[in-house]
Amino acid sequence: MNDSDDRTGRTGSPMAWPPARLLSLAQGLGWRRLVLARRLAAGLLVLAALVLAIRAPDAATGTAPVVVAARELASGSTVRAGDVEIRRWPSDLIPAAALKTLEQVDGRILAGAASLGEPLTSVRLAGQELASRATGGRDAASVPIRLADADVAGLLSPGRLVDVVTVGQRSDQPTVLASAAVVLTVLPAETKPAARGRLVLVAVPRAAASKLAAATLSQEVTVTLR
Repeated sequence: MNDSDDRTGRTGSPMAWPPARLLSLAQGLGWRRLVLARRLAAGLLVLAALVLAIRAPDAATGTAPVVVAARELASGSTVRAGDVEIRRWPSDLIPAAALKTLEQVDGRILAGAASLGEPLTSVRLAGQELASRATGGRDAASVPIRLADADVAGLLSPGRLVDVVTVGQRSDQPTVLASAAVVLTVLPAETKPAARGRLVLVAVPRAAASKLAAATLSQEVTVTLR
């Protein structure tokens, strides 16, 4: 058999396959490549979705962490880690000054009562931000004063304006230590047998804060209501 017979006579040679079979084979190879490409693309999409879910849970769920009261909290109470918990809230419902970690509230004094599940904000806790807001944005500081007459504390409430006074050289001429101080909160009465007067947290201009704090260490003070 000559060379021409070998190219045309062997049915196993590709050159001997009819055109229809060659077209079918080409289409089969192309379909396999298409299926493989589709599977690869689907796998990459799943992987990308997983990465986004891990790296940006807030964007995917629309929530953010916020510190809320885990029980009813009284005004003037010292907040401990067991009094609060972290919950995830819808981002558009969280107050602007809401706190997000337990470390931000542990050991802080609550200026007003908080209900179960209520988010805690920086302006609800005693500190620089609350003092400045209470005094109309002025540079202020919060100072604890212990009242000589504990019953006077029952007349006070957050936001009340008072003058802090002490006995002067003459009993009829008291010394005014701070004018127009803003009551931030009244701390609960102490239960110790030798407990002294109630502690009241007031906001005063920063320039007067040190003088007032020093005076309360050695002198009995009280307040007059405005």
